[in-house]
Amino acid sequence: MADRYLHWTNTRPGRLLTRTLGLPRPVPLHRWSPQRPRLEGGPVLHLTPVPPRGGAQQTKELAGTVEATGLPVVTEAEPGARHAAAVVDATGIQTVAGLRGLHECLHPVMRSFAECGRIVVLGASPDPDDHRQAAAQQALEGFVRSLGKETGGGRTAQLVRLAPEAAPAHAASTLRFLLSPKSAYVSGQVVEIGGAPAVPAEDLPPTGSDATGDPARPLHGRTALVTGCARGIGESVAATLARDGAHVLCLDVPQAEDDLHRVAEATGGTALPLDITAADAGARIAAALPSGGLDVLVHNAGITRDRRLANMSAERWASVLEVNLDSVLRTTDHLLAERALRPGTGRVVATASIAGIAGNVGQTNYAASKAGVIGFVRSLAPRAAAEHGITVNAVAPGFIETKMTAAVPFFIREAGRRMSSHSQGGLPVDVAETTAWLADPASYAVNGQVVRVCGQSLLGA
Repeated sequence: MADRYLHWTNTRPGRLLTRTLGLPRPVPLHRWSPQRPRLEGGPVLHLTPVPPRGGAQQTKELAGTVEATGLPVVTEAEPGARHAAAVVDATGIQTVAGLRGLHECLHPVMRSFAECGRIVVLGASPDPDDHRQAAAQQALEGFVRSLGKETGGGRTAQLVRLAPEAAPAHAASTLRFLLSPKSAYVSGQVVEIGGAPAVPAEDLPPTGSDATGDPARPLHGRTALVTGCARGIGESVAATLARDGAHVLCLDVPQAEDDLHRVAEATGGTALPLDITAADAGARIAAALPSGGLDVLVHNAGITRDRRLANMSAERWASVLEVNLDSVLRTTDHLLAERALRPGTGRVVATASIAGIAGNVGQTNYAASKAGVIGFVRSLAPRAAAEHGITVNAVAPGFIETKMTAAVPFFIREAGRRMSSHSQGGLPVDVAETTAWLADPASYAVNGQVVRVCGQSLLGA
C-alpha cells in the first residue's frame, strides 16, 4: 500500500503545511538502482579528530578503502561545499578531552551534507582494562544514535568499531555498504568488525572461475538458500542475491508452490517446495545442494499468530516458535554437521525483528521467537567461525511495507511508519540489501552482529 502521506508532504502545499504545523516531512529515500548506484551530492569527507589508533598508515589505508567505493574523498571542507558523506576516524579517542575533537571536526560541516547523506564514525572496541578509553569509546555510541535521529533529510549515522586485531581493510565491505544507497533504511547502528577468520588453507573454496573480482557481483559462482521465499521480504532477498551473482535455491511451503516457481523463474534459481518444520527438512535441503555445497543460508521463513497471552492458545504459541526459531536451530545444526556450508565463504543470515528487541503487545510468541534468533546468532557466531570458518549474523527489520503490514489497521500502520528517524516505513529491498552485505564473501570480518533495518525506529532504540 502506497504511503500517501510521504507523497503529499513532498508536494508544494504539503511542504508548506508541514513547516507551518511542525509535522514530520519524510524525504523519499535514495535507494540503489542501476541508474543511481552511488551516493550523490559531493565528495566524502575523511576526518580525523585525533591521531588514529594505527597512525599515518591507518589514515592511508582508510582513505584507500573509502576511495574504493567509487566516491571522491577530501580531507578538508571548502566553504559552501556540499558533501555526500563523512567518515570520521575516532579510533584514537581515549579520553573525554579527545571527544572534543569529534565536535570540532563535525560541528562546522553538519549543514553541508546532501539529502540522504551518510556519516560513519570509525571507533575502537572499548578496552575492558582501561576504563577511561572504554568510557570515551562507548560515548561514541550515544553520539551516533543521537546524530542519526537529528540529521533528518534521509541522512544516516553509524558507528563501525574495529576490534584490536582489525584494520580498516577488514571493514571494506561494511564501508562499501554504509556509504551507498543500499543502506538507505539502516541508521543508528553499531557494527563490530573483527579480524580475518582463521580458516585452514585446505578448507578455503577454490578461486578462479567462481570468483570474478567484480564488486558488483560478489556472489558470482556461489549458491544461496532462502527460506520463506515465495513473497515479501524473502522474494526480495532472492532477487537481490541473484542480482549479486548467486544461484538461489528458493524454499517455501508446498502450499505456495505457484508463487515459489514464479520467484525461482524470475531469479534464475531453483524452486524447493518444502515445509521447513518437517523433521527431515535439513536432510532434504542437504540432498538438494550442488556438489560444492552452500555458501549462503538465509533463514527468512516466519509467521505471526497474534493474541495477548491471556487469549493465546497453545497451538498459536507452538506454531510460531516452531517456524521462526526451532526450524532455524534444527536446519542449521544439520547443515553444520554435514559440513554443507563452505568454509571461508559460508554465511548464515537469520531474520530477527525489532519485536525481539523491544517487544510488542499481542506478540509474546513472535517476540520470543525473534529474541531467540538473536540468542542463536550471538552464541553460534564465534564457534561457527572457529570450527567451520563461517559467519552468523542477523537482520532485525522494523516496519517494512509488505502485504502483512498493509492489513494492519490504519492508525497503527501510520504510527509504525512515522515512529522512526526517517518518518516512513522501509521496503523489502532494504532488508534484502542488508542481507546481501552480510552474505558477501568480503564480509568475513562481520560476525555475531544483529543489524536493525528500521530507519532507526523509536521502538527499542
